[in-house]
Amino acid sequence: MPERIVLAEYKSDRIPGLSPEIARTFEATGAVKVSRDLDGVIRLAASSTVGLVRAGDVELVLTPKVGVARLLWLIGHAQNQSGWRDDDVDLEETDDLVAGLAVAFAHRAGRALAPGVLRGYQTVEETSPMLRGRLREADQLRTRLGRVYPLEVRYDDYTADIPENHLLLAATRRLLRLPGVPAATRIELHRLNRGLADVTQRPPGTRLPMPAVSRLNRRYQPALRLAQIVLANHGIDMPAAPNAPGGPTVAATGFLFDMNKVYEDWLTATVRIALEPYGGVVEGQRVIHLDESGRLAPRPDITWWRDGRCLAVLDAKYKSPKGHDFPADDLYQLIAYCTALDLPEGHLIYAGGVPTSYGIRGSGPRIRCHVLDLRRPVTTLLVKLSEIAESVAAFQAGNPRNTPSENKGR
Repeated sequence: MPERIVLAEYKSDRIPGLSPEIARTFEATGAVKVSRDLDGVIRLAASSTVGLVRAGDVELVLTPKVGVARLLWLIGHAQNQSGWRDDDVDLEETDDLVAGLAVAFAHRAGRALAPGVLRGYQTVEETSPMLRGRLREADQLRTRLGRVYPLEVRYDDYTADIPENHLLLAATRRLLRLPGVPAATRIELHRLNRGLADVTQRPPGTRLPMPAVSRLNRRYQPALRLAQIVLANHGIDMPAAPNAPGGPTVAATGFLFDMNKVYEDWLTATVRIALEPYGGVVEGQRVIHLDESGRLAPRPDITWWRDGRCLAVLDAKYKSPKGHDFPADDLYQLIAYCTALDLPEGHLIYAGGVPTSYGIRGSGPRIRCHVLDLRRPVTTLLVKLSEIAESVAAFQAGNPRNTPSENKGR
């Protein structure tokens, strides 16, 4: 049983007895920062990265402030807002992201496969000693040079080798490789793996798109949405580095998310949907130019455009300032964006704090600081974000009483 260290997001703790090699490995993965106290004891400091990393015989669990279920909802909702449901992740209270994700996936996938493995027709092209389906005449003439056998054929096969099962199998096998999966859940994952024995495993790195929802695959949808999260590129598989410049490290494996990125991705996707009725295009991380020569080219988190003109700029800040004391650097950054884009107003959207605004002297823009409480019920959270989007659109339209239908198509 590996030693387990549990550290909350943005917290630090002294870890007596932790070896320097293990500590350096944790730092090399980007999970934590490492320092030493005056008495020589190693201290690990977490930031916005959450998840689990195993190095040697030590597991480091980094817990999110919003809870595992809400974190997985943010990720899933950003990927598929029309299809993701609040009850897709039905977890008891847990601080362990990998364990929570594995339990939720095994439960949903088990329910999906309980009536049997879904099958469908797939077009197969192959070389065959007998005619099956239709002959590919052009390929036959090109490859066989007039010979009758073997035959180049095309036919529809009723098979388990369909995209839905490819996703479930890939997610199952990835979870089986991760540390921190509870023993009972690991047994269930092995059962799922055996149940998908007729499915061909795709080569590592193959992009597996989410299949469109249909009457036939509806029972698979909750498991498929969780499979997308499992297969997101957040895995760690780091070999040992005995000759690393800062000192030797050991092999590490794990699964990590940066909450800054999770929050930004979710906010971008949700704002895009909220502003859709007002026309224009919402873009994430679009390059703008602050100077005339184009050498200063930052990427604001979210910008709203119509006919080549920027209508609004919004920055996602996964922070919770105390009271009205918002970080000055955040304000300066947004002032620069507004100045370069010739906008009279800019928006900062924080994950905590008290809403406020700043009127900049002279001809400067007004900076509005909005606040979202990520712990609130999903419906409340989405309503609040819709209100923010409506205020952004109303200001741009110059009429606070405008409704989405009045702005559509402008």
